[in-house]
Amino acid sequence: METKVLNYLAIAKKGRLVELGEEPVGAVARAQKAHLIVVAADASDHTWRRAKSFAAGTDQQCIRLGCTKEEMGFVVGRTSLAIAAVTDVQLALAMVNALGEPETYKAQLAVLNAKAEKAKKRAAEAKAHQRNLRKGKKK
Repeated sequence: METKVLNYLAIAKKGRLVELGEEPVGAVARAQKAHLIVVAADASDHTWRRAKSFAAGTDQQCIRLGCTKEEMGFVVGRTSLAIAAVTDVQLALAMVNALGEPETYKAQLAVLNAKAEKAKKRAAEAKAHQRNLRKGKKK
């Protein structure tokens, strides 16, 4: 299961939908743009506490993965990576679903599903708005 999550992390890196490292993760979390903060299994307790403090009091989710810093780093082109923040809600949801433990991550899945539905609704409204604008120009 962790391999699938790492693949999603690599996709996020290629799509520029992830921030890597403690400082960039902190910045994106303070801006309320991190949907999911992931921490490596062998990251220090200090890093885990920092990740939880970034997400505290917000609806940003924080999980600890079962993979090592080296494994996380390898998929994003670094020697190691302890912490990352996913900034796309659909990708964050896919990552948590890929962990394959719905009972363990029930709260995170609920929040991310709600956010994903809200984003889907906004996208549909924006598409309808664009369609209405085009209709108005044709008349």
